[in-house]
Amino acid sequence: MTAPRFRRPLLAAVALAATLGLAGCFEDSKAEIVKKAERAATKDELRAALGEPDTLNKAGPLEEWVYDASDGVVRFPILGDRVGPVVTGDKAKN
Repeated sequence: MTAPRFRRPLLAAVALAATLGLAGCFEDSKAEIVKKAERAATKDELRAALGEPDTLNKAGPLEEWVYDASDGVVRFPILGDRVGPVVTGDKAKN
């Protein structure tokens, strides 16, 4: 006996929703992000260590690369091509 036609798409939709919902559970912690980037001194090295930032803020030559973590955010100030001291914090409340 086969399942009714509507069940297959419904099951696929439920599986996709569960997968997308769990994706957020696998973000690195602030400590893990900082550790991965500890040797990054340039934008290229930071990008190689962490990938593209989740948020990019710019003000003239100053940039702030922000990475979302499971327990907050990690901010990297960048002037020109050089990465400044890392700053961690809480996620913004909506």
